Amino acid sequence: MSKGFGNIMKQAKMMQERLGKIQEELANKTVEASAGGGMITVVVNGKQELISIKIDPEVVDPNDVEMLQDLIVAAVSEGIKRSQEMMAEEMSKVTGGIKIPGLT
Repeated sequence: MSKGFGNIMKQAKMMQERLGKIQEELANKTVEASAGGGMITVVVNGKQELISIKIDPEVVDPNDVEMLQDLIVAAVSEGIKRSQEMMAEEMSKVTGGIKIPGLT
């Protein structure tokens, strides 16, 4: 094994360790998204896990459950999108913008 290849492997291992640490940290970071002018608010962590949903009682109309469902879907989708953007941004700090399959 050449010395250059050994250095590359060492750097790859260090990058992998740093990426693992960032993934752990992202589990503790959250983003918030809302729909319906703030009638539905969700919190999603950096692992794209839904942490909480707040529903303004005014949007709860038994005669229009479909609107409530649509607002929840919109808020959750936006929350996941923001979480993915946060993750990609944090990962790019380590990878220098290089796309690594399965990580970004």
